[in-house]
Amino acid sequence: MSQSHTQSDTLSETPAAQHFRTCHLCEAMCGVVIEHREGRILSIKGDKADPLSRGHICPKAVALQDLHEDPDRLRWPVKRVGRDWVEISWEEAYATIEENVKRVRREHGAEAVALYVGNPSAHTPAVLLLPALMLALGGLKTRRFSATSVDQLPAMLASQQMLGHQVLFPVPDLDRCDFLLIVGGNPAASNGSLMSAGDPMGRIKSIRERGGRVVVLDPRRTETAEKADEHIFIRPGTDFFFLAAMAQEIFAQDRVRLRHLAGMVQGLDELREALREFTPDAVADITGVPAEKIRELAGALMAAPAAACYGRMGSCVQEFGGLTTWMLYVLNILSGNMDREGGVMFTRPPFDIVSLGPKGHYGKEFSRVRGLPDFGGEHSVAVMAEEILTPGKGKIRLLATHAGNPVLSTPNGRQLDEALASLDFMFSIDLYINETTRHANIILPPTSALERSHMDVAIAAVNVRNFAKWSPPLFDAPADSRHDWQILLELSNRLAAGSDMGRGLRRRVQQVMEKFGLDAALDMLLRFGPYGTHRKLAARKSSLRERFSAVLRPDLQGLSLEKLKQHPHGIDLGPLERAFPDWIFTRSGKIEIAPALYVKDVARARMRLAEGEHGGMLLIGRRHLRSNNSWMHNSHRLVKGKPRCTAFLHPQDAARLGIAEGQEVRVGTRVGSIVLPVEITDSIMPGVVSVPHGWGHDREGVRLEIARKVAGVSINDITDERHIDALTAMPVLNGVPVTVTAVLAAGARAEPMGLAG
Repeated sequence: MSQSHTQSDTLSETPAAQHFRTCHLCEAMCGVVIEHREGRILSIKGDKADPLSRGHICPKAVALQDLHEDPDRLRWPVKRVGRDWVEISWEEAYATIEENVKRVRREHGAEAVALYVGNPSAHTPAVLLLPALMLALGGLKTRRFSATSVDQLPAMLASQQMLGHQVLFPVPDLDRCDFLLIVGGNPAASNGSLMSAGDPMGRIKSIRERGGRVVVLDPRRTETAEKADEHIFIRPGTDFFFLAAMAQEIFAQDRVRLRHLAGMVQGLDELREALREFTPDAVADITGVPAEKIRELAGALMAAPAAACYGRMGSCVQEFGGLTTWMLYVLNILSGNMDREGGVMFTRPPFDIVSLGPKGHYGKEFSRVRGLPDFGGEHSVAVMAEEILTPGKGKIRLLATHAGNPVLSTPNGRQLDEALASLDFMFSIDLYINETTRHANIILPPTSALERSHMDVAIAAVNVRNFAKWSPPLFDAPADSRHDWQILLELSNRLAAGSDMGRGLRRRVQQVMEKFGLDAALDMLLRFGPYGTHRKLAARKSSLRERFSAVLRPDLQGLSLEKLKQHPHGIDLGPLERAFPDWIFTRSGKIEIAPALYVKDVARARMRLAEGEHGGMLLIGRRHLRSNNSWMHNSHRLVKGKPRCTAFLHPQDAARLGIAEGQEVRVGTRVGSIVLPVEITDSIMPGVVSVPHGWGHDREGVRLEIARKVAGVSINDITDERHIDALTAMPVLNGVPVTVTAVLAAGARAEPMGLAG
C-alpha cells in the first residue's frame, strides 16, 4: 500500500506537459492544448494562441482522447474467418491483399477493381498518397467512388465549369462581410464546411455586431438560424428556384454590378435568357417563400457593401443540387462579390493546391449499368451497389475502402450491404470493424492520429484566412504499428498495376515520402508553395531538378517545416487576397457564368416549375455538433444524454397523424422503411420530416460497443439510389418523398401521410 502511495506521489509530482495540435475531427481545424503526463491525457482545451480558432473548440475535441484510448479501435491487422476476426502479421495482410488484387486483375481485368474513399481521408496528410493507391489497384481503369458524391461534388463541378479548376472553392470572407446568405448550411453544428473558420459562429456573430445582416434559408430552423438575423423556411429541394428568382430580379431591375469582374465574365446574355421564367411570383408557390421576400433579399444583396452567398450540404444533396450551387456562384458574380474582400474569396494555403489537384472533367466516362456521367474519373456512389451486383464484363469483384463507411453514408444502405457481402474480396484501411468494414476480408488499421504528425493538406484550401500549422506526434507509435501513409505506400508499391504511378509534383511527393518520410514530403510542399523557397529559386529561373534538390537546404528563406516547428500554435499568413485573373483556368480565360451544361439542365427545372407544388411529406437530414461521422458514436461523451436519433415533425403533421411526443413512426420509401421516435417541434417546416445522419449501428458483426447501445436507425436505409440529381448524378438525400405512418398497437390502423411526387 505504501508503494502505491509512493507511485501516486511520484506521478502527481511529475509536471504536466502541453502539446499543441490541430483537431482533425471536422473542417474547423481548431487549435487545441492537450495536457498530458506519463503517457496519459489530462485535459483537452482550446488553444487561445491559435490564430485561426482563437481558443474556440466544440465538444468533439474531447473525442481525440476517446478515439485514441478506445478499446474497440483496431491496433493490428485482422483477417475475417467466418464470423470471427483473427489478428495477423502485416506481412500476411499485405501478401493476402497483393495475391487477391493481382488474381482479380488477371482473371477479370483492372475494371473489376474499385476504391471507395471516405470523408475522414481529407483530414489526414495521407490524402496525398490516395492517387497512388488508385493507380496501383488498377491503373486508370480502377473504378473510383468517394464521399464526394454525397457531399461537395456540385461545388467542384461549378468551379471546374465556371473557373476551369475543380479545387477552387469560393470561401466566405467572414471577417470583412456585411451581408451573409446561408443556404442549406448549419455552421453552428458543422463548425463550417467548405468554410474552415475555427470559430465560424463567433465570426458570424461579429457580422451582426458590426451592423451587418445574416439570413438563413432552410426547411428547418437550425442552430445557425437561431443565431441569425432572419430565418426563412423553404420547401426542400427548391433552393434553385429561390436563387434563380433573385438573379432574375437583379436582371429585371438592371442592377447587375460586376465591379472589378467587368471584362472577366462571359455569358451574361445567355444567363439572362435562361432565367427569364423564374420570376419571384412564379417560384413563390413551389418554394413556399413569398415573392416580396425574394425581391427584398435580392435588393439587400446588391445594396450591401460586401456580401456572400454560401451553401452547403442542404443545397448540394438535392434534386437540383447542381443548379443550386451554380446559382450561388452566379449571385456572387452578379453582385461583384466573387474574389472580393468581404465576399467569397479563394484561400492561398501553404501548399500549391492548383498543381497538386487536377483541373477535373465531367462526363468523359459513364457507369456500366445506368450510364451516369463521372466527374474527374470518379463515379457517383448511387451506382456502386449495382456495379457490384449486376453480372457481366466490368462487374466490380474487389473493393478497397479507406476511412469510409458507405453502408451508413450512401443511399440504400441495405442494398450496399448485400453487394459488399457478394464481393470476391474486400480490404479496408480503417480503425474499426463497422457497418462497412465487417464485410472486409482484411482490415489494416493505421496508428492513432495522436501517434503521428499532422498537417491539414486538403482542408487547408477552404480556410477563411491564410494559415499554416504543423503538429508533431503526441505519443510514440507502438512497435510494429503503421501510419496511414506507410500503409498506402506499401500497398502502392506492391500492387502497382503499371510503371506510371503518377506524374509531376504528386510523383515527386511520393518519391520524397518513400526516401525520407511524410514530414520531408510536407517540407518539400511548403518550400514549393506560395510562401516557400520556390519563389526565390524561380526568380533565378532554376530548373525543376535544382528546385527539387533544394528541398532540404536550410539556408533558403521562406515557409518550411522547420519554421512551423518554431511556431507550435501556427502561423497566420494574412487575410484572403484576390486571385483573379491568375486563377481563372477556362479556355476562354474568363469566368463562364452560363456553361452549356447548366443552361441545358434549366429545362428540367422549367418542367418542375410547371408541375407546381406536389404536396406530401419530404425527408431531410440533420447534423449535430457532437456528431460528424458515424465513428464518433463510439465515444460515450459524444452520445450521452437524451436520444438524438429521432424524427422531427411539425405540430400540424403530428396532429394529422394523431401522434404524441416520443411515439414511434414508420418513415418509408420505395427501398424500405425505418422506425424511430418522434420529436414534435415548430422548428421544422410543415410537410417535412427530419432524421439525423450516421446512425444504425445494430447490424450483425459491428464491433462498436458504445455505438451499439445507442444504435438508432440509418436514414440511408430509405434514401433511394435511383432518385438522383440528373446533372451531377448525385443521390438525393434532402427532399426525399416519403410516407410517414404512426406505429400503433397490433390491430390498430393509421392512415399514411402522402408520398410527395
